[in-house]
Amino acid sequence: MRRTLAVAVLVAAFALAGCTDATPSTAPSPLPSPSTSAHEPNQLKPFYSQHAEWTPCDTFECATVTVPMDYTNPGGKTITLALVRREADNPDAKLGSLFVNPGGPGVSGIDYARQADSLFTQPVLDHYDIIGWDPRGVGQSTSINCLTPQETDTLYATDGTPDDPAEVHDIVRIFDNFTKGCEDDDPQLIPHLGTFNSARDMDILRAAVGEPRLNYFGASYGTELGAVYADLFPKQVGRMVLDGALDPSVGSKALSLGQLRGFQRATDSFIADCINRAGCAVGPTVQDAENQLSQLLSDIDAKPLPTQSGRQLTESLATTGMLAAMYSQSSGWPSLRLGLSQAFDGDGTVLLALADAYAERNPDGSYASNVNSAFPAISCTDRPDSASIAQIQRVIPTYEKISPVFGRSFAWAGLTCRDWPVKHGDLPATVRAKGSDPIVVIGTTRDPATPYAWAVRMARSLDSGVLISRDGDGHTGYNSGNDCVDQAVDDYLIAGDVPADPTRC
Repeated sequence: MRRTLAVAVLVAAFALAGCTDATPSTAPSPLPSPSTSAHEPNQLKPFYSQHAEWTPCDTFECATVTVPMDYTNPGGKTITLALVRREADNPDAKLGSLFVNPGGPGVSGIDYARQADSLFTQPVLDHYDIIGWDPRGVGQSTSINCLTPQETDTLYATDGTPDDPAEVHDIVRIFDNFTKGCEDDDPQLIPHLGTFNSARDMDILRAAVGEPRLNYFGASYGTELGAVYADLFPKQVGRMVLDGALDPSVGSKALSLGQLRGFQRATDSFIADCINRAGCAVGPTVQDAENQLSQLLSDIDAKPLPTQSGRQLTESLATTGMLAAMYSQSSGWPSLRLGLSQAFDGDGTVLLALADAYAERNPDGSYASNVNSAFPAISCTDRPDSASIAQIQRVIPTYEKISPVFGRSFAWAGLTCRDWPVKHGDLPATVRAKGSDPIVVIGTTRDPATPYAWAVRMARSLDSGVLISRDGDGHTGYNSGNDCVDQAVDDYLIAGDVPADPTRC
């Protein structure tokens, strides 16, 4: 899931599309009060009685809130969550707070909220305080840090499609070292990193900022977080939008295969667009292009490409760069066209830049956040299933049939949670949110990271789910150039107008 449009991979020459100038079709509608109050055990009352104390930080306001590390032992160790708030542009018409999460898992919600001007339309910015937070394990909150920058470089560069026992040993060692690094950093935190606990945190945050209900916009993995919250606290759900849905009931194998199909679908869409442009480095047919991309990765595996930075582009880094570009048609595709043209000429500079942007690697070798630790740590705590080497080798043909370009990489990623100390995740088998107000779910038909079928599944699973279908490319659908989607979401968030189910855009 790793990224939403807000943090899609970019090369400096390309920028995200700006927000639209859409205005709500009706006057702002006051938000309803909750019909019932959430009943909380007495042990949690000290946490629910907190009031976020906002202090200036740049042009925003910042605060911290304390939550239990372990909700089964509220009197035990606590952790800290960091928040940021962008105040509504029109205070006189303010409807309340809109909590936002960009997904990942492990991506900073604080950074996401700081980008609100380019992520949300002006009507939403007028009527809501935008609040982002770093979930447990992430960024400025109590975080998990499993790798040094040098170890992160090694992880991304290591051959992800091992061809012999020595390379298999290398990839196993990489994942074992990751787990050991997490355990060395904070063994007590690891069992409590999962989405279930983060969703519990969200209700304490809601109370701490004084909101009777949680108004929420979640993208990518943020949809799973929102859906679990809604299932736990249906009466506390305000206006909720889940964009680029990940259903919590999707298991590890189904998640991997679903994403593989999604990225292959996106790759074919990228190729179909590219071969109709002058100077496309692949083609002339989609099949020819797929064969050329597969051969390019094989050639880079045998002989990494030089780059202007002096670092080498390995097959694993090239794969990361290609996949990362699929997150955004407007910014990623032009970057990938340039990167492939360079790579076929023996220069890996742009593909490496794409991979580095995805990993949030700075030019000096540092990393901008702990996402490369938090993403697998949270994912493995939620879905700790891991395949054996023998099992992976048996399923490689199945993966390659789905995607001859990326199939082997996805198959070997099944080792990620190898020896993870948490053996059983606590995600719900299904999410219903029975009794909640309407929850809007957005699915994009050629979304690479969260396939459209997952949005359909989540909307149907939720008792009050409403589906908006966007016909398009790229990851997530809101503020991606589709006025139909934007207007439907704005009318819902601002006026409370529930879209027709389904709405097709």
